[in-house]
Amino acid sequence: MKPHRPIRVLELRSVRGTGGGPEKTILLGAAQSDPEKYQVTVCYIRDRRDTIFGPGSKAAGLPVEYLEVIENHSFDFRIVSKLRKIIRDGNIDIIHAHEYKTNFFAAILAKTDGIIPLSTAHGWTGHTKREQFYYWADKIILKKFPRIIAVSSQIREELLKKGISGKAVEVILNGIDPNAFKRDRRLCAAARETLRLPPEKIIIGSVGRLEPQKNYDLLLDVFAELRKDNENIFLLIAGDGSLKTHLESLAGRLNIEEACRFTGHQSDVCLIHHALDIYVQSSDYEGTANSVLEAMALETPVIATDVGGTAELIRNEIDGIIIPPRDRNALGNAIVKFLKDGKYSSHLAASARKRVEAELSFANRMKKLELIYDELMLRKR
Repeated sequence: MKPHRPIRVLELRSVRGTGGGPEKTILLGAAQSDPEKYQVTVCYIRDRRDTIFGPGSKAAGLPVEYLEVIENHSFDFRIVSKLRKIIRDGNIDIIHAHEYKTNFFAAILAKTDGIIPLSTAHGWTGHTKREQFYYWADKIILKKFPRIIAVSSQIREELLKKGISGKAVEVILNGIDPNAFKRDRRLCAAARETLRLPPEKIIIGSVGRLEPQKNYDLLLDVFAELRKDNENIFLLIAGDGSLKTHLESLAGRLNIEEACRFTGHQSDVCLIHHALDIYVQSSDYEGTANSVLEAMALETPVIATDVGGTAELIRNEIDGIIIPPRDRNALGNAIVKFLKDGKYSSHLAASARKRVEAELSFANRMKKLELIYDELMLRKR
């Protein structure tokens, strides 16, 4: 009888710059896996030209086996041999891919090395013709995968519409570690001082990449309108991206540049939330937003658009307020409701925290993921 050994998983991801929510999910998942049952290696494909690559520094503070494969340009096929060596050296069983590029390589490696391909579908948010082509091809490739994890029911439905079997796709919402993200009200004043925020104002904030899908134009417009009647509010937007200059210019045109701050990318999310009174997600599209989970865990009252899996995280008027996307009036009314009724917003925030501690804990998510690892290995045997 062969001695039992752990299931060996290669988490494979390609991203530019600082990355986003999936990086937290991948790295924290690897850190929390039971090494006697699941040995997880995290591997990132890194473009040699990327000077602000962030996942490596995030991994440095975690107990994870972390590797990088360097490519000279997008879709550098020479990395296939490097990935094959990692698979052979690590005796990898499952390759867990996370976007169209690594799904493509996982499909190749499944053929060449007999490795089991698994994908998490975080969503398809690009708008260029090239990205749209990649997304179309990605959904064709995913038809060959035995299992796919969708981070929201909306993404699952999108996959089913493309002809992917419902038996192959399972929804697993993103989770969060409630112990790592916990509010300490004694830190709020210091957080505002660190971020150079006015101590007496009501701070409305958002965290995310400054890209079209986040629709920060709408948030700035609504904030400018509300400030005409309430000069005691202040807006903070934490994140970086292609629209940074545009959004800063828009704030100037709206005459709110003195009442808002763009902090750039912030690695310390807890610091941000300790400075906030209200959190707003104004997105047109999301998978399952880690930023919303962070706000829930840190007891910042949440207003969020009904996109992706957001309404699966937040029960409307129980854990936060859910509004239609691109609805100026709904967003403005929700903010005013929180401004006028602090007890109401605090009640929702407390409920959100309890939900995170139970259904949306990272430990709960990992149990579901590990069951899929077990199932895939049983199929192989």
